[in-house]
Amino acid sequence: MSGSVPTVSVVVNTYNHERFIAQALQSVLDQTFPAHQMEIIVVDDGSTDSTPQIIQTFLPRIRYLRKENGGQVSAFHAGVAEATGEILAFLDGDDWWAPEKLAAVVDAFEKNPAIACVGHAYHEVDANGRIIATMIPSANHLSLENARIARLSYPLGVFLGTSRFAIRRAVLEKTLPVPSDLPFFDNFVFSQAIAISGALLLSQPLCYYRLHANNLWASSAPDQRLLWTKHRLLSGLLHHLPPRLASLGVPKDVVDAFLDPGRPEAERLRLKLEGGKRSDTFRIERACFHVAYRNPDIGYRLFKSFVLLLTVLLPARTFYRLRDWYARKNFIRARKLLGHAEPTEPQTSIQRHEVAVPNGQPK
Repeated sequence: MSGSVPTVSVVVNTYNHERFIAQALQSVLDQTFPAHQMEIIVVDDGSTDSTPQIIQTFLPRIRYLRKENGGQVSAFHAGVAEATGEILAFLDGDDWWAPEKLAAVVDAFEKNPAIACVGHAYHEVDANGRIIATMIPSANHLSLENARIARLSYPLGVFLGTSRFAIRRAVLEKTLPVPSDLPFFDNFVFSQAIAISGALLLSQPLCYYRLHANNLWASSAPDQRLLWTKHRLLSGLLHHLPPRLASLGVPKDVVDAFLDPGRPEAERLRLKLEGGKRSDTFRIERACFHVAYRNPDIGYRLFKSFVLLLTVLLPARTFYRLRDWYARKNFIRARKLLGHAEPTEPQTSIQRHEVAVPNGQPK
């Protein structure tokens, strides 16, 4: 890295993370990035457990902000308002970083001065910190340069989720404010950042993303609350992002290409939660297939025809309960024996394994 290392503001948001917050904060303090070039802002969104007491044990090495509970977006705004760094990096209080995270991210910004934001590969871990999968992006650059690239960029946004996301302050300011009806800030901000000057994805896993019962997006115990949160986010993004992206000069066909994969996904969630006409289930499942796959062989066409037949025979909620059961049982392996279709989206490399966390990381 050059001598003029950018100052980094680390913004940690937390709510009732008493089991995890110490590990999250220690992982920031253990960064190989120079401590004097970094500030750490912890926003406690009104925790009612022992999270505040645990955070205070890290004073004065951190700046602690406590506010009334208002959700992640309000915590994000509170933290950003206090941040002074040229680069802002974000961390959820139930995740943690690899020691080299910030050094790698800042180095990427320095080597790519035009890039708006940086994300990276990550480990999925269970509630006890055991690695269950490693997620690696299939591409390293995202943009909304044209419709084809925009369509490929949408699914790779997962590598720009909160604990994997860093952005230049100058770019972040152009994306604000985040609408208060959204449950999370990351998709709304990084989608605009990609439009402004692109995102860089590093293939090195630099974050440990924890799946546990109270995770608000990818819980280890999915329930109606989780599905409603996902539906609220997707519906909100489909409402708020088109005018924002248009104001940044993104053509309508590119906006549509970028967001179209989310439309049937949002409709599918609505049918899961509220039910609906069987014709709606048929329409949405057919749309999801055309968005996700191309060039199906005869075996796959027959399989998909059977699935679409079920959509008109079964009530919507019954169909989706059956579909979820099929996914949980991993019957996709058996289905692959019947036929094949090419995915239209870039495929994330997933290495599934279960090992102990690295030495020195508490379990």
